[in-house]
Amino acid sequence: MPKPRKPQVSLETTPYYHCVSRCVRRAFLCGEDSHTGKIYEHRRQWIVDRINQLGEIFAIDICAYAVMSNHYHVILHIDAEIAAGWSEQAVIERWERLFSLPVLVQRYRAMEEISKAERDAISELVTKWRERLHDISWFMRCLNEPIARQANQEDGCTGRYWEGRYKSQALLDEKALAACMAYVDLNPVRAGMAKTTEQSEYTSIAVRATKLKQSRNRAMKADNPAGLLPFAGNPRKNMPKGLPFRLEDYLELVDWTGRAILEHKRGHISGNQPPILERLQIDPKHWLYMAQHFESRFKGFVGTRYKLTDACRRMGYQRTPNIRAAIHYLS
Repeated sequence: MPKPRKPQVSLETTPYYHCVSRCVRRAFLCGEDSHTGKIYEHRRQWIVDRINQLGEIFAIDICAYAVMSNHYHVILHIDAEIAAGWSEQAVIERWERLFSLPVLVQRYRAMEEISKAERDAISELVTKWRERLHDISWFMRCLNEPIARQANQEDGCTGRYWEGRYKSQALLDEKALAACMAYVDLNPVRAGMAKTTEQSEYTSIAVRATKLKQSRNRAMKADNPAGLLPFAGNPRKNMPKGLPFRLEDYLELVDWTGRAILEHKRGHISGNQPPILERLQIDPKHWLYMAQHFESRFKGFVGTRYKLTDACRRMGYQRTPNIRAAIHYLS
């Protein structure tokens, strides 16, 4: 039986989560329906635009994404500290970009006279909205619901467009984060939708690679693509906010992984593996397996044995899921 969403999310354990939403009733998010001949490619941009918009509103950063034919992947980083620092007015302005404000809050913003009880009610609302603005369930809700309405309107039908529950995985450490990001970024390559990561439309890695190439052509320092969490480099003292890798190392790693998968040379080119694998202490054969089977091999929590047992202890789990896979592939 699936566990409730709330017990699976613990910011004390990790701020990184991999989420997947899939369509129902043979609905198409993008691509071409072989039965009707109708093309749905434009819907991929709907998802990308909405992800970027929500990244501006929520205290949630976008680490990676890939939009496929009937599902999409997104890796999120929750920044509760930023949400805690927002002023009351900032929270209201952000919430207004998502939903209509109650009349009471509209009166408050219009500087109308209100009672103490009404002021307390507004404070309670702002507290609730602040919590929701760094909640992945609300992020996914605000992403999926408008897309479903738009798609149903275009299809001239009603009913569900997405599966009832999105899938989520907690990424407990650097190894899990790197493996999951590579898995997401290589989804179009593995599915035969693109030959290289640079040609993978509607993916975060294509955006990052294009931005890096443009900066090199102009002999400029690479700027981080808008809407994506930047790479902060290897962990160190006074680490700035960002992904704990070097961008060049990560791109090299994903390119090497993609070539190994495409050429069916898994385990045969380990002598040429990128140095980031050495830093993360991951066996190349294990890495290539995870890059192909990350979603199916791990459920719920992903990390080394120590991180996995610690997370389950903190969250009151009686068993430790994925422990065998963690020992074999990540420890």
